Amino acid sequence: MNPSAPIMLESFPQAILHFDGDAFFTSVEQSLHPRYRNKPVVTGAERGIIACASYEAKKLGIKRGVALHEARRICPALIVLPSDYETYSMMSKRMFEIVRRWTPIVEEHSIDEGFADLTGMRRFHRCSYEQMGRDIQAAIGAELGLTVSIGISLSKGLAKLCSKFRKPNGFTAVRGRHIHLFLQRHALKEVWGFGKNTVAFLEKFGLRTAYDFIMQPEKWVAKNLTQTQVEIWHELRGKSIHPVSTEEKTDYATVSKCKTFTAPSADFDFVWAKLVRNLESAFIKLRRHRLKAKQLLVALRFRDYQQAGMEAELNRATSVPAEAIPLLREMFETLFKPGEEYRATMVSLGKISTDRREQLDLFEDRVRIEKLEASARAIDKIAEEFGKHKLTQGSALFLQRHPTTARDEQPWRKTHLLPGETTRQRINLPMFETR
Repeated sequence: MNPSAPIMLESFPQAILHFDGDAFFTSVEQSLHPRYRNKPVVTGAERGIIACASYEAKKLGIKRGVALHEARRICPALIVLPSDYETYSMMSKRMFEIVRRWTPIVEEHSIDEGFADLTGMRRFHRCSYEQMGRDIQAAIGAELGLTVSIGISLSKGLAKLCSKFRKPNGFTAVRGRHIHLFLQRHALKEVWGFGKNTVAFLEKFGLRTAYDFIMQPEKWVAKNLTQTQVEIWHELRGKSIHPVSTEEKTDYATVSKCKTFTAPSADFDFVWAKLVRNLESAFIKLRRHRLKAKQLLVALRFRDYQQAGMEAELNRATSVPAEAIPLLREMFETLFKPGEEYRATMVSLGKISTDRREQLDLFEDRVRIEKLEASARAIDKIAEEFGKHKLTQGSALFLQRHPTTARDEQPWRKTHLLPGETTRQRINLPMFETR
């Protein structure tokens, strides 16, 4: 093994860019509200746990997942904001549209990060791949007031490793002939797709860095690891196994919805109403992608963050909440403990099918099923025009039982409405605070 010998001599046989918003949620808040800039800011007031921390907060040791009371103990001047996911989504869409100016091949990996295939675009833009990356970074900063970290290399795996290398507002481009030098600087745990067990296994063979891993023979990797990890081996060596995909994700293994209460509750009807709302939201997503689910998993989280859950199967795959509610009720009554306070409910749908063909059961009530499916389609049409959950299960009436607390504070955008807007329906534009 010669650490100075390059893996390949080519520069950019393909060029994949990864862009990652830096502390995206809090960066959006700081961009829209100048008074928050250069100050420790966190989001997650509605959950009691930090959802995102600005870099000013991170420098003080405040991280995602920390309880708010603990964060305030560390920094009494901490600015705590309710999460405004609608605005974050709007800013995300604008960020992706900026990237598409340089290439139409852009993959939305999550709300704050994505991949772009720049291969072959040098002649069109009359500049290097590195310059394209810097121009994208500058445009996002100038137009949205956000910083992003950019990584450019030969594959998704390498590009993601590059973008993490110098955060925040970092830029790293690694050509093919420099891969061996770059990977020597990264521990196994930093590799995208490696979990703790994989790292522990590789370390038992004396491997410590990403470079150590890629220098193992392919036969050894294939024999001792999974196909996914073999693909990681190829990606780190500069071979693009997973192309940048512009297709919207539709192949879901599960669809989950979880809701944390603004204050823990022991109210049976209220907790049940929250669980039903989770179920309705999960099925709305299923219907959006024309999917059905046959497995139902339910979890209730106690005040102390412990949780109890169970799973069961429906008689048939469905996309209609009414078909699942009887089973959901049975599971809820089994799990709910009177006198215990709960802080969250979760519903997860599994065994998801995209097969449009149905195996009809001789004894099923086909007329009832068709009526339920028709009602679900009607609900979706009403939601498109008037907003989600305008038509809902009667249990939603119990959602009003919960007392209002300080954690019920609404995001700034929901309390500063333009003429004609409501808290459920607003113009698809973020608002900048000018004062």
